Amino acid sequence: VSTQSTGINTNYFIQTNLSSGTWSLMAKLMSANFKVYGKVQQVFFRKCTKERADELHLVGWCKNEPDKTVTGVIQGPQPEVTLMKEWLTKTGSPKSRIDSCKFTIERDLEKVEFSGFEIKRRGMS
Repeated sequence: VSTQSTGINTNYFIQTNLSSGTWSLMAKLMSANFKVYGKVQQVFFRKCTKERADELHLVGWCKNEPDKTVTGVIQGPQPEVTLMKEWLTKTGSPKSRIDSCKFTIERDLEKVEFSGFEIKRRGMS
């Protein structure tokens, strides 16, 4: 079943099923900043983070930090953000070792603030 999601100016997400043309009210939109500690650089962590975010239809970004962590922002429907938070905390890339993941600035959104999920390079804000 093919679906398409569209952000709207409420705390909710509308999803349409393209095969039947039906609409349903989905979960609230939310945002969370994250910082992942451990062996998370030079192990394809950012690439795998983008792939997982894309699978979950989340938007935001991630980047390597000088202190050997990976930071970023994830935004989208609350259930998918929760799945991504679990992935960032427990799974990561196959060769990574996650010691901990801290989430900050968790908030509800009226609409997402990014058009996709990107990997930022150091020096980009």
